[in-house]
Amino acid sequence: MNDAVLAGSRLANPAGCREAHWPLQNIELAGLTWPTKSPSKTHPPVLMVHGWLDNAMTFARLAPDIAELADVHGIDMAGHGHSHHRPPGYGYWLTDYVADLCELVDVHFSKGGEQPLDLIGHSLGGIVCALYAAAFPERVRRLVMIDSIGALSRPAKETVPQLRRALQKKRSGSAPPAVYSSIEAAAKIREGGLSPLSSEAAGTLVPRNMREHSDGFVWRTDARLRHPTALMMTEEQVQASLSELAVSVLFIRAQEGLLAGRKELDKRIELIPDLTIAEVPGGHHCHLDGDTAPVVSAIKRFLFDA
Repeated sequence: MNDAVLAGSRLANPAGCREAHWPLQNIELAGLTWPTKSPSKTHPPVLMVHGWLDNAMTFARLAPDIAELADVHGIDMAGHGHSHHRPPGYGYWLTDYVADLCELVDVHFSKGGEQPLDLIGHSLGGIVCALYAAAFPERVRRLVMIDSIGALSRPAKETVPQLRRALQKKRSGSAPPAVYSSIEAAAKIREGGLSPLSSEAAGTLVPRNMREHSDGFVWRTDARLRHPTALMMTEEQVQASLSELAVSVLFIRAQEGLLAGRKELDKRIELIPDLTIAEVPGGHHCHLDGDTAPVVSAIKRFLFDA
């Protein structure tokens, strides 16, 4: 891992984090590291994985509190933030994200496989972390899922239509990137996205996903992330993966999040063997936007007091 002082953030003080890079066999992942303030360093490292189209700065308000007791590493997933993009001709399959996490842990965080680590995932990151923890429970001590409770699913009968949409989009490609006059203008657009953000939260998150262009700024994020995925899990497959979780799990349920009121997801909750649920105020980005204290408290109790 190579560390360099983080530059270019709109935060006056980027929460004590440092830029980090983790080379893998076929891609290089980037992210942010918050070194622990604890002199004893008795707790295993904590890996944090962000949601779709976000980046490691989504944890800018959560990570410093967790770093009081453990080293914290926020990962930019492939195609996001400062991480590399997939090669031309490839897409962004859910299982490839899990494979990246698997290799990342093996190469950079395993310490001989003797010390399990803690995982915190938001949204898509929670899905990726849960699949990894189900497949490799010996590598994970505890798992936290923020407004996330398993992968998006589709009925089996939608397999072929989904495949058709994905292949058609792959053939047609992405539209030319939108150019913004400033990072602030791009952040303003992000405020009104699928999961709305306050101006402050968007200003924290968006700069890491932008790069300079001759006429202004464009998204650094890989446009292929918006393409339909070719194959999706069925609900039976999602439930089977959650039932295999053999680690202690904390589900942070945001009262105004994307999963609020989704009664059909109760079955998933029932299937996780060792589950703690913490209901917190706020929306999908409850760990970044608004009053984040309830999220911080719930996670610290789960990771360090249990």
